[in-house]
Amino acid sequence: MRKLSASNIAAFINQLDKDIVYHYINPKTKALIRVDGVNLPEGPIKIKRWNPSKGETEQAAKVESISKELIWRVANAFAPNQPLSIDRVLGASYNTRSVLESLLAHTPEFYFCYPGRIEDKGGITAIKHGHKHLLWKPDNPHKAGILEKMDTDIVISEIPTMDAFYESLILPEGIETQEIDINIQRRHAQIQIALYFIGKQLNFRTWIAQNDKGIIYENKKIGEYDGVIASLKDEQLMSAFDEAVQAAMMIDCIWFKNGRLMPAVMEIEHSTGVTSGLSRMKNFKDKFPPFPTRYVIVAPDELRDKVYKEASKPQFADLGTRYFPYSAVEELYALCQKRKIRGVTEEFLDCYMEPILN
Repeated sequence: MRKLSASNIAAFINQLDKDIVYHYINPKTKALIRVDGVNLPEGPIKIKRWNPSKGETEQAAKVESISKELIWRVANAFAPNQPLSIDRVLGASYNTRSVLESLLAHTPEFYFCYPGRIEDKGGITAIKHGHKHLLWKPDNPHKAGILEKMDTDIVISEIPTMDAFYESLILPEGIETQEIDINIQRRHAQIQIALYFIGKQLNFRTWIAQNDKGIIYENKKIGEYDGVIASLKDEQLMSAFDEAVQAAMMIDCIWFKNGRLMPAVMEIEHSTGVTSGLSRMKNFKDKFPPFPTRYVIVAPDELRDKVYKEASKPQFADLGTRYFPYSAVEELYALCQKRKIRGVTEEFLDCYMEPILN
């Protein structure tokens, strides 16, 4: 499935004519929009907006910014041919959300539509007129610079989204060098915890990097949690391979199953240093006999292009790297929290991890 990125959105809007004005999708909104400039590759997008019906002029309008963060949040939410409500994605956040929505609708791959809405009252179901959505149709572009409505038979059941929750977390002293920002350390640790709980739900035993076992989660060191492996030498698959054990000591997370399987070897890369994680996994693979597993980079959604670029380099080709974006980790983690899933195989993970083709 094609994925949309912030750089795609920024490029689409950068291709719009900057010498003309654009209207909002809602015809009742009389304000106008002009694209003032786009900082490539991922934004921000600079715009002006003003309402002539209120006596406002373009000359007096200030330049506003559609932030890179906003662009990424919207990009991550889109899937091809599936209607998306920008308001549901962003809630009340960002006062430029309707500007971005309208500008996107003027680009060739986006349409606006009003899918039906399933309403269930007292067990009686009815389909009501829906709210405004955007539809990404990458294989069916329209002319640039115009608003194009698409009629659709799609109906939406507006089930509340699932959130991932993390309890109190304390980082051990010396978990990273002092140059690493504390928020980066904390986010890295939260993702490690999510991976542990996902693994536990799937009946995996989990190796957590030796230097991270002192993370305190809900008043207990993560190294003391049920199913966390105390020593890799005690793991049946690893016990005969001392060099592989040493190479795996600092890998962020490894899942084991039934003493015979290793569903995934994972490195979490919260900043832009993707190569270090790939190198650790490569070193481990070279010291371990050929064995079927998934070598996975776990990283923020906004690092997708960086992960694909680095993992596609010739020296890492034999890893067959997969990308596990934070959004997919937290979607699966939330599912585990909410539904306590059982009985699925490790192949279930392939629905959440993107293969990187070399």
